[in-house]
Amino acid sequence: MRLLLDTHAVLWLLNGDDRLRGTARDLIQDPGNEVFVSSVTLWEIAVKLRIGKLTADLGAVIDGCRRSGLRFLDIGHQHYLALAELPRLEDHKDPFDQMLVAQAMTEGLTLVSDDRNIPRYGVAFIPYR
Repeated sequence: MRLLLDTHAVLWLLNGDDRLRGTARDLIQDPGNEVFVSSVTLWEIAVKLRIGKLTADLGAVIDGCRRSGLRFLDIGHQHYLALAELPRLEDHKDPFDQMLVAQAMTEGLTLVSDDRNIPRYGVAFIPYR
């Protein structure tokens, strides 16, 4: 299985936080699965650090992703095209989540997230709580 982790899933995985549990944790830890972290996630972390909504060491997060065997997924033109075609949900305006959805759809990845809005896009999805 090929998984794309949302920002909380990445941070909780690296910190050993037990809020990442169940099937999601098992699939992430299964060495037979490919697990990706998007540059969108790193961008979201950097933005939240700058505005004081998060306390973390971005360099340590990147190093932790590498050490954990996570694969990095950059944003490509195909992801922008998919983003432009996503349905518009009036009550879900998070651009980071929307790009993760577009990437997951384009790359055939299952998105690991606990955002209740994600399944509304029709993307393959696994909740982590």
